[in-house]
Amino acid sequence: MVCFSCQQTEFEPVSNSRVDSGLVLRKQPRFVKWKGKDLFELVCRTLGLRETWFFGLQYNVKDTVAWLKMDKKVLDQDVPKEEPIVLNFLAKFYPENAEEELVQDITQHLFFLQVKKKILEEEVYCPPEASVLLASYAVQAKYGDYDPSVHKPGFLAQEELLPKRVINLYQMTAEMWEERITACYAEHRGRTRDEAEMEYLKIAQDLEMYGVNYFFIRNKKGTDLLLGVDALGLHIYDPENKLTPKISFPWNEIRNISYSDKEFAIKPLDKKADVFKFNSSKLRVNKLILQLCIGNHDLFMRRHRVDSLEVQQMKAQAREEKARKQMERQRLEREKHLREEAERARDELERRLIQLQDEAHMANEALLRSEETADLLAEKAQIAEEEAKLLAQKAAEAEQEIQRIKVTAIRSEEEKRLIEQKMLETEMLALKMAEESERRAKEADQLKQDLQEARESERRAKYKLLEITSKSPYSAASLSPSALPPDLSFSTENLSFDFKDTDMKRLSMEIEKEKVEYMEKSKHLQEQLNELKTEIESLKLKERETPLDILHNENTERGTSKQSNFKKVSFPLDLSTDCLFSPSSSSVYCSK
Repeated sequence: MVCFSCQQTEFEPVSNSRVDSGLVLRKQPRFVKWKGKDLFELVCRTLGLRETWFFGLQYNVKDTVAWLKMDKKVLDQDVPKEEPIVLNFLAKFYPENAEEELVQDITQHLFFLQVKKKILEEEVYCPPEASVLLASYAVQAKYGDYDPSVHKPGFLAQEELLPKRVINLYQMTAEMWEERITACYAEHRGRTRDEAEMEYLKIAQDLEMYGVNYFFIRNKKGTDLLLGVDALGLHIYDPENKLTPKISFPWNEIRNISYSDKEFAIKPLDKKADVFKFNSSKLRVNKLILQLCIGNHDLFMRRHRVDSLEVQQMKAQAREEKARKQMERQRLEREKHLREEAERARDELERRLIQLQDEAHMANEALLRSEETADLLAEKAQIAEEEAKLLAQKAAEAEQEIQRIKVTAIRSEEEKRLIEQKMLETEMLALKMAEESERRAKEADQLKQDLQEARESERRAKYKLLEITSKSPYSAASLSPSALPPDLSFSTENLSFDFKDTDMKRLSMEIEKEKVEYMEKSKHLQEQLNELKTEIESLKLKERETPLDILHNENTERGTSKQSNFKKVSFPLDLSTDCLFSPSSSSVYCSK
């Protein structure tokens, strides 16, 4: 919305934001002669807007909406005389298909802001599940891609995203609503602002009250009704039900629209059909209805004709601009992907380096323990050998004692008996000493064998450590003893370790490199709406449902949609129909 204040010959801006931007026109005599068209074109040029046929300058007079006439001077029209005069730059006519008809990004952005404002202010009814999805696209358009490290819980606390009617309808806290919206928002990753706004409009254009201007009327019987005017045609509603029309007149089935004073007449193309007549409350309302009918009918005819040269040029420029933006976005995505891959590779290398350093440290400690074990075994073997020598010496001394006793045995029988007894005891002692000597000798041999096996294990440990360093993604030179930290250095001359009882088996294990696949692709729009509706249905407060909620639910159960309403009266589209507006009779005549 673009707002202006007008004071006699001077126009001043009300707001300076992108959408509510104004235009300052100083007091100059030439401004007094300006027509509505001059001011309208100045605003469009300021905004860079070329699709001007959708928009107009709106003002309020006597509690009635009016649009600035293009062919009359601004100050000669029935604009309010009090100061300041506020003119709102708004969409006067809505496209039937936003994706096909809106070419410029600025046009799309202005429609997005206006439709969003109408939904939040509940001028357009929107069901709860669609409100959540629309809110997620609005967040995508404002904040870009979802990033958990940036968009932390509570970042939407100050945002107005849902109609108050929807918030009051469910027993849900603000945090619960934010969680629902954020879950949908995360699925929109990769969409630009323009794409998110277009997705918003594509969903909003299917709402029953989208783009409809309502007027209170009364038929010949005095029954109060509502007349709806939109891009598809004219619709007659019950005042209590703005969602489902009682009867519709598509533009291609209307032959003539006219009014006389407060009476308005709609003549169908079928001459056998009855003329629908009704009365409005004010003559000013009839003029506004006729303006909207003429404008919407012109746009209806424009849609079914070949695009003008200007529109073709705009569409070509828009395609080129979108292609350029797409290429730029793809380039940025590639750079981002390459940067992320490089960071992941760096992290993997750092992790692998730390792992190899830990493994080398463990291997070095194992080798130190192996050296200590080998030294201990060697010391034990030396002690056993000395004990064996000592026992052998004692055995020799015992043998000498036996020989000496034998020499003196002949002295006497008593001495002989005593000597024989002593000899027997000495022989038994010698036998025990011999057995002990033999056992010690075997133990010494076993220790020597263990020492040899420990040295063989030491050799294998050296070889295994070399294998570890050779598997590293770095060169062997980078892991040389001189390049390692002091606490990781080791001796290559005194290494031994028994690998049968150690954890070195883990050194042969490889690191798994599986990666988590990217999040699942977004589901179909209708499935999203159904899921959202199912998730929040249990929290709905039935007693807070508005009449529009009840009507929407009934339409959903019947399978009634916005487009199916036009199947009630179906006539073939005759594009050869010409229409003419007669100022003298305030009528529009159409003929084949």
